[in-house]
Amino acid sequence: MSRWLALLPLVALVAMGLLFGLYSLNRNPQVQPDALVGKPVPEVTLPTLAEGAPTPVAQALGGEVALVNFFASWCAPCEVEHPTLMALKDRGVRIVGIAYKDAPPQTQAFLTRLGDPFAARLVDRDGAAGIEFGVTGVPETYLVGADGVILAKHTGPLTLEDAEALLAKAE
Repeated sequence: MSRWLALLPLVALVAMGLLFGLYSLNRNPQVQPDALVGKPVPEVTLPTLAEGAPTPVAQALGGEVALVNFFASWCAPCEVEHPTLMALKDRGVRIVGIAYKDAPPQTQAFLTRLGDPFAARLVDRDGAAGIEFGVTGVPETYLVGADGVILAKHTGPLTLEDAEALLAKAE
């Protein structure tokens, strides 16, 4: 009987390995969670990049259709999407930038070097706002209606084609 008890942890370990293995084989890694689509913007208040003044994200949206873009200075894909954000700014699209898990001096240097496409710049130093939004990694962009409801989400670097498709969902 004591031999069977000694084997019990090994049997449990093998069972857990099979369980996780079967889960991984049946999981689609392309699925992007968008649980907040159709729901109001989370009630999150973040400091501004320049002054550090606490600002609710909903207030930064300005009561109009806007994009909320989570980005970081350490994020290479964020540099890739930056020209698209600058082009959207030139077209009059309101974009709220949220620096995700980034130090303000590095964020400011990033924006100084590449240009600043944001109507408002907020800082999510610890990533708590990212959790509230459901961010899985940067860059991520949310389309928010004038009523403060999230209309769509885009994961990854935003191209002009992606931006057009995203903005079309606001019409």
